[in-house]
Amino acid sequence: MLASRNPGQPCEVTFFLPHSRGSSHGQSRIIRRAYPEDFYTQMMDECYQIWAQLEHEAGTQLHRQTGLLLLGMKENSELKTIQATLSRQGVEHQCLSAEELKQRFPNVLLARGEVGVLDKSGGVLYADKALRALQDAIRHLGGLVCDGEKVMEIKPGFPVTVKSTAGSYQAKSLVITAGPWTNQLLRPLGIELPLQTLRINVCYWREKVPGSYGVSQAFPCFLGLGLSPAPHHIYGLPSGEYPGLMKVCYHHGNNVDPEERDCPEAFSDIQDVQILGRFVRDHLPDLEPKPALLEPCLYTNTPDEHFILDRHPKYDNVVIGAGFSGHGFKLSPVVGKILYELSMKLTPSYDLTPFRMSRFPGLGKAHL
Repeated sequence: MLASRNPGQPCEVTFFLPHSRGSSHGQSRIIRRAYPEDFYTQMMDECYQIWAQLEHEAGTQLHRQTGLLLLGMKENSELKTIQATLSRQGVEHQCLSAEELKQRFPNVLLARGEVGVLDKSGGVLYADKALRALQDAIRHLGGLVCDGEKVMEIKPGFPVTVKSTAGSYQAKSLVITAGPWTNQLLRPLGIELPLQTLRINVCYWREKVPGSYGVSQAFPCFLGLGLSPAPHHIYGLPSGEYPGLMKVCYHHGNNVDPEERDCPEAFSDIQDVQILGRFVRDHLPDLEPKPALLEPCLYTNTPDEHFILDRHPKYDNVVIGAGFSGHGFKLSPVVGKILYELSMKLTPSYDLTPFRMSRFPGLGKAHL
């Protein structure tokens, strides 16, 4: 199997690991069981186990449990659904009234009618350390990590052939996990997936008193659901990634060509940061209401924001993982297992109905 990386770049601009051109860079990601859908919560059970196993094998801390605080209006349907899923799946959680939230997290201000649900298993994944541990594990098991290569051509067949700027590879099966460049690889193979690439502003906000939103103060990760003034989710992680700065981001962005990720910000980018600034001012009063640091990140979204984990409809030894929609990192251990099972023609460990590409119209034989 061979996973292609960043195939859409010009030959003279290739990226060596670690790099910041995709969706997996940076120091931190949220890990959580809190989802509206049962199938993600079920998958996360095994993800926690595999992350712990990798942490043990690497001898490096990859995860810190902080809890995840979900904030929303009491009548918010998504908050109610997540709470019901946590209860159904037996995940330890706590419902917090506005008064209880005020006592427990005094530096979070709530509007009238806002309440919280605490997923006690939530926390922070140290993303850069996790990627390094995974790459080291691949090498330790005899695998090759070939970075800095542009994929030039995929020739389907048995074996499947991949030509890159550095050479040619053959394998019994191919797994394509190319993020924003997925369709550039799939079009010559006869299909195009409904993927949308978004540029996200990852924003860091300065604490007025360093550490006041830190892990040492038992401050959790949080996820705001439909809170004013944001029509989309807002999420945050305890300070610590950069000293004195807290990561608070808008789970939404603007269309971008991945080749032009570093072009000047669009007006809509500025609007997103303004929405975040108002949220910080109204809910996190011990942060400065203007971001101290902005970093770009790319999301590759499907229309329903569920992943695509499937075989190519014509070439069944070509497997596709795509459309992780800004919430895939925490689930990557189980996603990797599923892609392996598909590539080896094993019975998948999970029901893949939510992840089949056939759920999108127009991807049938007419496109092949």
